[in-house]
Amino acid sequence: MNKTELIDKVAKESALSKAAAEQVVNNVFSAIADAMKTGDKVTLVGFGTFSVSERAAREGRNPQSGEKITIPAKKVVKFKLGSKLDSVIQCQGN
Repeated sequence: MNKTELIDKVAKESALSKAAAEQVVNNVFSAIADAMKTGDKVTLVGFGTFSVSERAAREGRNPQSGEKITIPAKKVVKFKLGSKLDSVIQCQGN
């Protein structure tokens, strides 16, 4: 499912116009991003938790030349499944 399909589904299931549903979806994504920018966790009970983690600098190799390079430290987004989403996914696999 892509963002357009998500907007269509939200509009249909909420009896909203597509424009209103798009605004809602964009506001939710924006709120999650803003919270993560400040280092906060975003926990949606049953769905999952978004968090930001620091990845340390490390040494790597250029695959073409074999030369050693330093991969800089950076922040990465992590997502941990919530119990309800996990059980839905597990049921789909069986």
